[in-house]
Amino acid sequence: MSKTHIYFVPGMAANSKIFEYLQLDSNIYELHFLEWKIPTSKNESIESYAQRMCAEITNKNPVLIGVSFGGVMAQEMSKLITTKKVIIISSVKSNLEFPKRLKLVVATKVYKLFPAKFIENLDSYIDYFLGDYQKHKIEAYKKYMSVRNADYLYWAIYTVLHWKQEATVDNISHIHGTSDGIFPIKNIENPIKIENGTHAMILTKAKKIASEIDKILTC
Repeated sequence: MSKTHIYFVPGMAANSKIFEYLQLDSNIYELHFLEWKIPTSKNESIESYAQRMCAEITNKNPVLIGVSFGGVMAQEMSKLITTKKVIIISSVKSNLEFPKRLKLVVATKVYKLFPAKFIENLDSYIDYFLGDYQKHKIEAYKKYMSVRNADYLYWAIYTVLHWKQEATVDNISHIHGTSDGIFPIKNIENPIKIENGTHAMILTKAKKIASEIDKILTC
């Protein structure tokens, strides 16, 4: 029996280690993990970026799974290649699902004040200001949120805030936490709910998410 190939796209600024607790049957699925690329310029279109991400896909009719901004990118990629299924986690299916505060951020352009250099040099700031304070949480942040290139961060923030999608793509399933503080579930249409799941539930609710993925792909 041929395996189903799944390609994973992590969240904004995150690396593929965020999927490390996601256990799926290796007899059924072959897992592939994509990493973020540095944009060719600050003006690179999401379509162009998605095309470059698709170049990493070597199997026909794959499943695409994306978390948060990775869910947005997975949808854009699905417009360029034939997919078996698109699954998004802790994400949005269109800009209509954005909370009001994100719409306000776009209107006021406050995102231009985002301190990308701070994130880029996060290790130095953490060591200087925080020391051992909540060290386990800081170490986890360093482990998973490793894409700190300023050009990438500015591009990613601008791109998600100006995402033009209003109609939901075909063949998509949406897994979402009931306690997501970034994309509140009240704005999300027809999600598969993960009770008490936060925006970081790919790490904290991985077993439940894996079960839902398996249901989606085997039903």
